[in-house]
Amino acid sequence: MTGILLEEDINILGSVTNDSAEYGIIRMVVSKPEQALEALTKAGFICKLSDVLGIEVKDEVGNLNKLLLSLQESNINIDYLYLSFNRATGLPIMVLHVPDISEVEACLRNKGFNSISEVH
Repeated sequence: MTGILLEEDINILGSVTNDSAEYGIIRMVVSKPEQALEALTKAGFICKLSDVLGIEVKDEVGNLNKLLLSLQESNINIDYLYLSFNRATGLPIMVLHVPDISEVEACLRNKGFNSISEVH
């Protein structure tokens, strides 16, 4: 997969891998999602695009806990999350898959968190 993305000049911005006895799931945030989908599908991988929300957090002890408590206080569930980082600022980005991105983005903005709009 990484070789295919290299050939297509696609940067992997974040990734997490899960596996089971039958199959594995690789979730990636990439620089060109549609092009990655096309190239990987053509190579025989089963792929789909999912919208995610990138939330920048300060690189300080307890900030992930603060983020998660903010979501819990608003009764918001997270389907999954993983870590990336903002290459411009060097700050961590929590990549979240949630049922309603707009609702979560507004909620967290009101609590002082910054979303990264270019994460897809």
